[in-house]
Amino acid sequence: MTKIILVFVLYLISIIGFSQNENSEINKKENLVSIKAFVNNVSSNNGKVVFGIYSKEGFLVKPIQSINAVITERKSSIIFRDMPKGEYSIVCFHDKNENHKMDFSENGMPLEDYGVSTNNVSFGPPQFEATKFEVTNKDLTFEIEF
Repeated sequence: MTKIILVFVLYLISIIGFSQNENSEINKKENLVSIKAFVNNVSSNNGKVVFGIYSKEGFLVKPIQSINAVITERKSSIIFRDMPKGEYSIVCFHDKNENHKMDFSENGMPLEDYGVSTNNVSFGPPQFEATKFEVTNKDLTFEIEF
């Protein structure tokens, strides 16, 4: 009889544990947002547009998510899904030759068009502070210009 009670108690504990885990996963998903980004002025339909979303720590080095998007009628769009609250920056470029990197001339000038989430492009490489935005609890949309 003791074994039956012990098995029953362990069974109840496992059910409670799994239901709490499911609820925490649901709550966690509810706090995540989607971020849509699009470019409407791509210079041609050749290649892809590479979109990357960055945190301050990995800015321009290691994106949190990266998506290569097709170009149709000189437009391209993506959705970064399941993004938690925080500060981020989106940087994208027109990878005309599809070599998966941004190309530069010998003097360091970009050979491919690029844009950032705030459309705040200045002389020199983008800076996180000038391109950042905050994710709270609402989905966001950015129109990025090259």
